[in-house]
Amino acid sequence: MAISRSQLLKELLPGLNALFGLEYARYGEQHKEIYEIETSERSFEEEVKLAGFGQAPVKTEGSAIQYDTAQEAFVSRYTHETIALGFSITEEAFEDNLYDSLSARYTKSLARGMAYTKQVKAAAILNNGFNSAFAFGDGASLFAGTSASTGHPLVSGGWNQNRPFTAVDLNETSLEAAVIQIAAWTDERGLLIAAKPRKLIIPPALMFVAKRLLETELRVGTTDNDINALKSMGSIPEGYVVNNFLTDNNAFFLLTDVPNGLKHFVRTPMATGQDGDFDTGNMRFKARERYCFGVSDPLGAWGSSGST
Repeated sequence: MAISRSQLLKELLPGLNALFGLEYARYGEQHKEIYEIETSERSFEEEVKLAGFGQAPVKTEGSAIQYDTAQEAFVSRYTHETIALGFSITEEAFEDNLYDSLSARYTKSLARGMAYTKQVKAAAILNNGFNSAFAFGDGASLFAGTSASTGHPLVSGGWNQNRPFTAVDLNETSLEAAVIQIAAWTDERGLLIAAKPRKLIIPPALMFVAKRLLETELRVGTTDNDINALKSMGSIPEGYVVNNFLTDNNAFFLLTDVPNGLKHFVRTPMATGQDGDFDTGNMRFKARERYCFGVSDPLGAWGSSGST
């Protein structure tokens, strides 16, 4: 339905001093702190995780060499969504407006709505990361591993765990335990992969906690004169980033240096357009883009939903 004069009544009258409500500051492109960004030229993208060779056995004198086989472990698929929004303004409302251009004003609001949607969709991968209903290529949720049956299964028969057995809050102990757990990850054949955390992702409620944990020289909340091991060892080299679209105030996440983790594919960048309807005279404006967010290798991240 087109925006008519009845919906813009005060904007049509002399004496109006100010229009407000559409020019609030907005959070930036926070998804760029989380995702690897790639372009796409197809309706979907698939990425395959490979299982290489296992540990080499001892070859006894005179015996034949043993041969191993490689295989595909699982496939991650990214299916693009089309995100679009528009508005229409009647010809009369356009003619009678006494102030700045209606189209320019509401086009800014259109851009705000499109940008907000992208951040919500980006954060949803983490927000739903503990929910088994949102499974990825290996059949498990993004953050899995409270048991062998719920972990990330490996070709070798083992499993990887990228969450604590029992959900924990953000503190010195939980961060140190996460660093140790990440260091124990293996590849599909059970070989250690030397993974390390690189960046902490948190909701606004934890930003003061993160500041003290990662940037103070001495241990937080103790009377001892011990050094802050997390800081002095550079355990989380890229520090912390606040994401305002995380829905759990207690959850926190670590991005790791494992390649091909969380990805954002751009199929069609945002484009805007406008045209006039001949019969009604209404002006129509729209914005449209195609993209998707997803996960290839779940070891690209570690997470805890918090204890409360």
